[in-house]
Amino acid sequence: MAASELYSRYARVWLPDAAEVWRSAELIKDYTAGDLTLALQLEDGTEVEYKIDPRTNNLPPLRNPNILVGENDLTSLSYLHEPAVLHNLKVRFIDSKLIYTYCGIVLVAINPYESLPIYEADIINAYSGQNMGDMDPHIFAVAEEAYKQMARDERNQSIIVSGESGAGKTVSAKFAMRYFATVSSSGDTSVEDRVLASSPIMEALGNAKTTRNDNSSRFGKYIEIGFDKKHCIIGANMRTYLLEKSRVVFQAHGERNYHIFYQLCASSHLPEFKAFKLGCADDFHCINQGQSPVIDGVDDAKEMRSTRKAFSLLGISESDQMEIYQIMASILHLSNVEIKDQSTDRSSISPDNVHLMVFCELMGVPCEEMAHWLCHRTLKTTTETYVKSFSKVNAVNGRDALAKHIYAKLFSVIVGSINSALKTGAKQHSFIGVLDIYGFETFDVNSFEQFCINYANEKLQQQFNLHVFKLEQEEYMKEEISWTLIDFYDNQPCIDLIEAKLGVLDLLDEECKMPKGSDDTWAQKLYNTLLKQNVHFDKPRLSNRAFIIHHFADKVEYQCEGFLEKNKDTVNEEQINVLKKSQFDLLLKLFEEDEKAKGSTNKRTGVTGRAGPSHKDNKKTVGLQFRQSLHLLMDTLNATSPHYVRCIKPNDDKSPFTLDPVRAVQQLRACGVLETIRISATGFPSRWTYQEFFRRYRVLMKQKDVLNDIKQTCKNLLEKLVKDQDKYQFGKNKIFFRAGQVAYLEKLRSDKLRMACVSIQKTIRCWLARKKYLRMKGSAITIQRYVRGHQARCYVQGLRRTRAAIVIQRNVRMWVNRRHYQQQRLAAITIQCFLRAYMARKQYYKLMFEQKAVVIQKWVKGWLARQRYKRTMASIVLLQSCVRRIQAKKELKKLKLEARSVEHFKKLNYGMENKIMQLQHKINDQQKENKELRERLSVVEKTQSIERERQSREIENLRRSEQKVRGQAETLPSLLEQLSFLQHELENTRREKEDLEEQTKVYKEQTQQVVEELNMKNSLLNSEKDELNTLFVEQAQKLTEITTNVENTKQMEKDLMEERSRYQGLLSEHLHLEEQNRDLKEKMDLSISSSKPGHKRTDSNYSSYSSEFSLSVGSTEGEDRSSQKEDETEATVDLPVLLKLQRRVKELEQEKQSLWQQLDKREEAKQEKAKEVEEQRTVGRTELDLETLKRQELESDNKKLKQDLNELRKSLTNENSESMPPDPGTRPYEVLMEQLTSSNEELEMRKEEVLLLRSHMVRQEALKHKDSLLGESVKLDLSEIPSFKDIDRSLDIHTLNEDGELWLAYEGLKETNTFLESQMQEMERVHSDKCQSLLEEVNKLKAEKEQQQKLLAQSLLLPEDARIDASLKHEIIRLTNDNLENMDRQEKQDKIIRKLKKQLKFYMKKVGDYEANTQQMTDAAAMNAPMRAVHITRKEKEYQGMLKYTEGEENRLLKNLVTDLKPRGVAVSLIPGLPAYIIFMCLRYADYVNNDRRVSNLLNSTISSIKGVIKRRAGDFEVVSFWLANSCRLLHCLKQYSGDEVFMTHNTAKQNEQCLSNFELSEYQQVFGDLAIQIYCQLIKSMENVMQPLIVASMLEHETIQGVLGSKPTGLRKRSTSYPEEEAVTVEVLLQRLGLFHTTMSQHGMDPDLIKQVVKQQFYIICAVTLNHLLLRKDMCSWSKGLQIRYNIWQLEEWLAERELSDCGAKETLEPLVQAAQLLQIKKKTEADAQAICSMCTALTTAQILKVLTLYTPVIEFEERVPTAFITTIKNILKDRGESAPLMMDGNKIFSVTLPFTPSTVALETIQVPASLNLSFLTRI
Repeated sequence: MAASELYSRYARVWLPDAAEVWRSAELIKDYTAGDLTLALQLEDGTEVEYKIDPRTNNLPPLRNPNILVGENDLTSLSYLHEPAVLHNLKVRFIDSKLIYTYCGIVLVAINPYESLPIYEADIINAYSGQNMGDMDPHIFAVAEEAYKQMARDERNQSIIVSGESGAGKTVSAKFAMRYFATVSSSGDTSVEDRVLASSPIMEALGNAKTTRNDNSSRFGKYIEIGFDKKHCIIGANMRTYLLEKSRVVFQAHGERNYHIFYQLCASSHLPEFKAFKLGCADDFHCINQGQSPVIDGVDDAKEMRSTRKAFSLLGISESDQMEIYQIMASILHLSNVEIKDQSTDRSSISPDNVHLMVFCELMGVPCEEMAHWLCHRTLKTTTETYVKSFSKVNAVNGRDALAKHIYAKLFSVIVGSINSALKTGAKQHSFIGVLDIYGFETFDVNSFEQFCINYANEKLQQQFNLHVFKLEQEEYMKEEISWTLIDFYDNQPCIDLIEAKLGVLDLLDEECKMPKGSDDTWAQKLYNTLLKQNVHFDKPRLSNRAFIIHHFADKVEYQCEGFLEKNKDTVNEEQINVLKKSQFDLLLKLFEEDEKAKGSTNKRTGVTGRAGPSHKDNKKTVGLQFRQSLHLLMDTLNATSPHYVRCIKPNDDKSPFTLDPVRAVQQLRACGVLETIRISATGFPSRWTYQEFFRRYRVLMKQKDVLNDIKQTCKNLLEKLVKDQDKYQFGKNKIFFRAGQVAYLEKLRSDKLRMACVSIQKTIRCWLARKKYLRMKGSAITIQRYVRGHQARCYVQGLRRTRAAIVIQRNVRMWVNRRHYQQQRLAAITIQCFLRAYMARKQYYKLMFEQKAVVIQKWVKGWLARQRYKRTMASIVLLQSCVRRIQAKKELKKLKLEARSVEHFKKLNYGMENKIMQLQHKINDQQKENKELRERLSVVEKTQSIERERQSREIENLRRSEQKVRGQAETLPSLLEQLSFLQHELENTRREKEDLEEQTKVYKEQTQQVVEELNMKNSLLNSEKDELNTLFVEQAQKLTEITTNVENTKQMEKDLMEERSRYQGLLSEHLHLEEQNRDLKEKMDLSISSSKPGHKRTDSNYSSYSSEFSLSVGSTEGEDRSSQKEDETEATVDLPVLLKLQRRVKELEQEKQSLWQQLDKREEAKQEKAKEVEEQRTVGRTELDLETLKRQELESDNKKLKQDLNELRKSLTNENSESMPPDPGTRPYEVLMEQLTSSNEELEMRKEEVLLLRSHMVRQEALKHKDSLLGESVKLDLSEIPSFKDIDRSLDIHTLNEDGELWLAYEGLKETNTFLESQMQEMERVHSDKCQSLLEEVNKLKAEKEQQQKLLAQSLLLPEDARIDASLKHEIIRLTNDNLENMDRQEKQDKIIRKLKKQLKFYMKKVGDYEANTQQMTDAAAMNAPMRAVHITRKEKEYQGMLKYTEGEENRLLKNLVTDLKPRGVAVSLIPGLPAYIIFMCLRYADYVNNDRRVSNLLNSTISSIKGVIKRRAGDFEVVSFWLANSCRLLHCLKQYSGDEVFMTHNTAKQNEQCLSNFELSEYQQVFGDLAIQIYCQLIKSMENVMQPLIVASMLEHETIQGVLGSKPTGLRKRSTSYPEEEAVTVEVLLQRLGLFHTTMSQHGMDPDLIKQVVKQQFYIICAVTLNHLLLRKDMCSWSKGLQIRYNIWQLEEWLAERELSDCGAKETLEPLVQAAQLLQIKKKTEADAQAICSMCTALTTAQILKVLTLYTPVIEFEERVPTAFITTIKNILKDRGESAPLMMDGNKIFSVTLPFTPSTVALETIQVPASLNLSFLTRI
């Protein structure tokens, strides 16, 4: 392609600029070959000329089309060069607020200097399992790619994070490790927590504040995260590189020391740190030099707590931590040790130096010895050893060297401890390494640290170049295209300059071995050796103590000062020896490695027998150590698959989202991004699949060019458009383009579309002009027609007005006369009304006065009569009592005389029955008296009713008289009307005479009256207006109240839903913990079984979590659990797990014991109450109990006699006997009858003897307890005789007779009398209560009567309207009171009915048991009776809806019904919920036999079996759905047949009879509800796992509407769909899956309400996944994609409508996605558009709205990006929302589920057990 075609007018290019690096310009004139200048215009309108060198023809680089700007991958740009890369990064970073961008295989991360909501758990879940090109660039995408390759290729991976200080390396590495810990999480999260806990420790010890970064890592680290075969984290290992030790003793201005020192000072007030004697950070010299002790937004005390928590999490004990802090504190005190200068070569330390004393105290070393060696050193010769003093400068340097050495050793020990904590016993299968290392650095003064850093970057860059080159060549070979070897920059010469023999490091180590080696001599060696031999080495012009190395990124000048000292890293050995004498264990551990190295050196020397070099000479230099560790690192990286993250620091001011182009370009050059671009540009950077190319450039083809073979079609088009065959290559699956070819094709496509637009515009404008002409013509005709009509209407209107004026005049005159007449008539009627009212009131008052006088007389006379009657009755009662007392005294004397005679006592027993009969007669007499009283009461009620009737008749008479008065009053108006008529006639006559005189006056009065009326109407209208306004205000207030009520209701509902979801969340967590507990126990059981081959688990063992919900636990379970515990303690298991399990078991046992104690207490209380009631009932019934005893004995004897008689008869009638029975009338028969009679007489005699003996035993028992209260402990119910407190009576037993028999009889008689008296008193009490209630009712009727009379009197005084209102009000009050009374009465009756129902159930059960026993006895008798052949007709069996099973068959039942059951066969061929019905019918049988153990075992086993099936087959939607339906059905059966009236309303009579009778299982209802919720959550998870791969592919990626979407160019990170082309997932596939879910749930008989909740959850998942991917995929945010999403949503809504699920709330869950699609399509330019967007997007959060607008990307040239100002406007409008919602929707959210009660219509007695279930051991009853 010729340059003149590309550099034409309006083409845009990039020009170099000093400030902005590159500036955009536009050609204002076409370029032709040979031109020496280009005419350009900058973006600000300035015109410039660009000079072209004719020899090189250096044309400025072209700018990419706007459609390619902002791409995710820099390699997808058509023009690949530095300005294109810089501009793309700038657009993404500043305009789109995107910090990540791909550059081939490199992820470029720009530090935003601001917290972004893109690292939450939802983002991790969104990137998990996705291809690297499917989502927007992110550190999680790189981590996912590494994790996926490790799992797929079984190859170790590494992530190399590099960049300069402040670029965000540490944060990127931290997020990568967090991603691995999240996606590879196993059951035990402690490993992941320990891996993540290492980060805060290393940041505290190795990070510091610098001028470029507040949290700069001052060391490099490589973390290997180990994984097992299941790809779960099992541990980690860390390697560190080149810790910056000099920072321990020196910091530049504005910088800080390591964070740990400031954290210690901030926590010095804590008690455990008091011994360290720390203070403020400004008090210590080594941490106050930077004069910046505080970092904004960082609390050092809080960070110290985090550090200590991380130490504890890694298993480092508190004592070990305090030892570490102790050494840190000693370093602080050591830096404050003041060294005084005594002379030029002597120095000293004051013996009372406080900091030295504290240092020695903390280190445990002698203070004098340490002070001496801080100022002196030893010089060794071959013969002697000298002690030489230090100068002050050397002493200070020695002190600082010791501090640095201690800190470096401590740092190494802590790293080793962390590695030990992260190391596990599991075998490592693979690992992912994360390298966080410093990037290329260049400062004004570069020293040894920068040299090592740049050396490491040279090695990493070489490895990066080789890897990029390798991938590029592999891609070409895979596609089988012809290619030439790509030339790339090789930095091996620069590496050789540094590390080869006689290189920089080699010469440095050699100089360090020299006795008098110095930096200057080393510099001269460098000049002499390398200056002329290596082009990468150079010497500065003005310095002899520096050198220059040409690195791959830039040339760097290094100052030689300090190189030798830093490379040697020397420290005074005498000081180390002093520290080794300490008793401080950790301090001794720091120098163990030195001792080992020294020991090995001495050992080698001894073996050789020669005097080798000293230990000091054998010590490795820092450069050698770093080179060896770097080579080891490179070997590790070369053995892994690397992934690269290049961090860029956008500016030096730490300003958020601000990009400095100069600094950015420097880092892009240094980190190798531009090298990647250069390598890509030399090859074929743009790659298209044939399908994508055909879709994009179909517009460039004609219809005849389109063939069936897409590949051949694309080849023909390219050969036609691009003549140069080298500009593209055809691969197997892709087309490869050179740089710039895609831009050329885009230009052709844009021109083609522009021409098509011009043609369309031409046609449309013609059509619009014609439409406008026709519209104007029609408008002119219409205007003419309307004008003529208007003129005609005006003429007619004038005629009508004239006619109307005449009619108005006539009517006004008529109205004036009529109004005058009506005023006169109204005055007359008013006078008549007042007169008649006065007469009527006068008559009424007279009648009322007479009536009240009569009533007063009646009540007074009645009161006097009652008073006389009461006095008479009192006198009579008194007289009767006196007479009866006299008679009673006489009778008492007579009884005392009779009681002294023994004969009377003998007759007493015979006369006792007569006395009882007399008492019974007395009771009957009393009943008769009660009956008479009732009759009297009824008579009184009748008299009262007669009185009420009489009063009502009087009231009726009064009403009639009132009506008569009214009738008479009605005749009066007629007379008054006649009088008024005559007066009116007279007035008319008079008016006619004076008409002429009064005409003028009348006219004036009428006019004035009209004015007054108008004013009155105006005032009325104003008043009405005010009333309406007040009404409006009231309605507005009511509306606001209603609104607030509605809001409060919604808030309450929301709180309820939150509380329910919180409860369900806690329940799910609880169940999850139980499952973990169960898994751990199973593992322990397996380990126990493996260690004990003879041990087997029995079927009676239950899981621990199922037993938690049981009401009663069998003893076998307890024994099994105890044996299980013993087995577990004997086995070798993990100690923390065992302790947790033991603690949990103890808690469960304590809870069980407390529940048992509470149950026992309640039962004992109930028993005590029952005993007290029984004792109260049986008090005073001793004699009756004795009689009952006798009666029972007689009945038993009678039964025995009957049995003997029956046996005798059977023997007589037995056909199998040897001889036939005798016939009646024969001699043997008579003999047998005589024997029978004699036996009966003998039995009667024996009975009398038994009675006598029993009475004698009673007397003997009473005599034994004569000294105690009478009968207090005697058996045979004598204990119920009340105790007598009169001791004298108990002592007078012997005075009556010898054996006390008479006294017992007397006491029995007294008890009988007492009992009868109590009965009489009870009857009197009942009678008095009834009388009292009747009196209250009478008083109530009297009060009501008085109230009615008062109301009647008041109503007669009121006018008729007021009277009606008052009567209505009274009637309403009366009815309200009646209703309240009726409601109270109904409540009492309901309580009584419920109580009676319970009693009736109990008695029915008793009767049933009695009938069953009677039936059994009858059957037994019938079997022994003689049989005769009878024809028996078979009756149809009536089943009770129960299934009989033997105890112990629960496991067999549940194995066949739950564990081994296949849901598909049951759902298709049998009734829904059959397993639940079968289990419940078995439960009914267990309840029927009243066996609580069976009930608990069956229910607990059912729960355990269902949970086991769900756990084993958690991913099978059909199984989970089946058991969710059956669990809900079993729960509904427990409620429906519980006997609770709430659940029995829909039952049939038969179902009510089948309710559970013995056990109340409400707690198990809660357990099964929790189980259903757990299964529901598992159902949602399994459904989500099936739907997850389909949602994105169908809702976002697939083009249902073909031709609407346009593909865009892609780079090396080509996006791949979730499925291949031949298996493309459409919305129909998703709908088919949803339909399958719905059909499966319906077949399983799931409740419709529950199905609706599942569908709602499904649609929420669809919305959340689609929206989250939309927010993370820039290529999906376009207008056409919004149209596609709305079409897909419409299909989902149609699916809901087809299945009548529109009201389930699923549509509302799609609202955020609908609004996001509308947001993509709505206009986005003006402020009105912004207001419309804010009012429309109510379901989206502010972050989501801004994210969609920021990501909006045009797919075609006619679309425009969203301006930054518009996004700012949206942000300002939405800032008042005050929401803190995250960016992503919660994809794991599960709505709180409700389980509404759904009664079953299936009759249990009709259910049959199919033979296919193998449940033949169950029997229908």
